[in-house]
Amino acid sequence: MAWGQAVRIELSDEERIELQTRIRRRKIARGDAMRAEIILLAADGMSNLGIAEKLRITRVTVATWRTRFAAKRLDGLLDEPRPGAPRKIGDDKIAEVITTTLEKLPAAATHWSTRSMARASGLAPSTVHRIWRAFSLQPHRSETFKLSTDPLFIEKVRDIVGLYLNPPDRAVVLCVDEKTQVQALDRSQPILPLRPGQAERRTHDYKRHGTTSLFAALDVKIGTIIGKCMPRHRAADFRRFLDMVEKNVPADLDVHVVMDNASSHKTKLIRDWFAKRPRWHVHFTPTSASWINQVERFFGMLTDDQIRRGAHRSVRELEAAITAYIDARNADPKPFRWVKSADEILAAVQRFCQRTNAIHDHSA
Repeated sequence: MAWGQAVRIELSDEERIELQTRIRRRKIARGDAMRAEIILLAADGMSNLGIAEKLRITRVTVATWRTRFAAKRLDGLLDEPRPGAPRKIGDDKIAEVITTTLEKLPAAATHWSTRSMARASGLAPSTVHRIWRAFSLQPHRSETFKLSTDPLFIEKVRDIVGLYLNPPDRAVVLCVDEKTQVQALDRSQPILPLRPGQAERRTHDYKRHGTTSLFAALDVKIGTIIGKCMPRHRAADFRRFLDMVEKNVPADLDVHVVMDNASSHKTKLIRDWFAKRPRWHVHFTPTSASWINQVERFFGMLTDDQIRRGAHRSVRELEAAITAYIDARNADPKPFRWVKSADEILAAVQRFCQRTNAIHDHSA
């Protein structure tokens, strides 16, 4: 088969920037990125065969998109309408479903389902599902949130995030907290193990065998954990845990402690303990902002990996499982990487508040 001469491609500055942006964009179809790369290589003088070999595609594919771009420029890289039955649902009906979903509620219910919306709109449940999916609407889902009302919220966020992103020299940063009332639970019947084609099965009910409280300190830089299980979580227990932490921290380092505002952290016993140790510096998290304390992420991993699906017939067995998990993590520590600056966090909170106020003002 004889091949004609490749169409010459010359790009304007705007076109080159747009094509380069498409290649770098994370959320873009692979085909769109490939077409942009074809045109950029063609504009650099590469032949169709060279482009095909470089991108591992056919020469016909290169020639097709090269020719379409030469004829229609950027619009030529778009997909042509595909054959098939014409759409029966008009834009007005789709807009009606979306508006009803967002602004109204069904009778005697807190949220829409595909069937209730289908009855209200006169469409099939599958059609409602496709519309919701296309516009990322999920009425069945609900999430929770909590905004801190701490008057020193901004100052505390900047203080703690500064410790994470730029820790002081000759110092260790520890995130400290308690995971209280951890229950030793055993299923009422034996667990049926995982099998090919069948998930692990367990009874929904369980037997309680007591509780324990885990005191933990996370070294932000290294990722190691200092942990101790205790029957209760009083101020006296917290002080004993601090004594344990002090023994594990080199004496020539300052210690910066990030912890929340629990009552056991602010008693006279604890204040006197810190007052007698000038190298210890306390940084309290804002009220209702436990997300800023990195040890909470460790507690979440401990729950997911060891506690939630475990079966523990006694408190001692539960504490042994927790200790084994901590030892395994300390044997191969991986610190969490904090990436958000204080300005980015505060800007996100501001956007959330402004958006929430706008919604309430509109509905008022």
